Amino acid sequence: MKEVKDLVETVVRSIVDDTENIQILEEEEADGSVLYEITVSKDDVGKLIGKGGRVASALRTIAKASGAKHGVRVLTNVMNKPLEL
Repeated sequence: MKEVKDLVETVVRSIVDDTENIQILEEEEADGSVLYEITVSKDDVGKLIGKGGRVASALRTIAKASGAKHGVRVLTNVMNKPLEL
């Protein structure tokens, strides 16, 4: 699902200020859906979630629509702390 991941990354890059600290992990779930865990810097978490969660909700809607086009159920999760790899 490279197309969906690229779309999510493009949208996230246009919202946040610190584009160097964006991480998007893709995990395939047992039921065939795909989960994208989005991690951004501490200062950008609020921008990505938005007032009342509106921006995050819009991002989820876009990701779900793109996934539906490719026949995959897509879930997104905004992480508020950096992932340690």
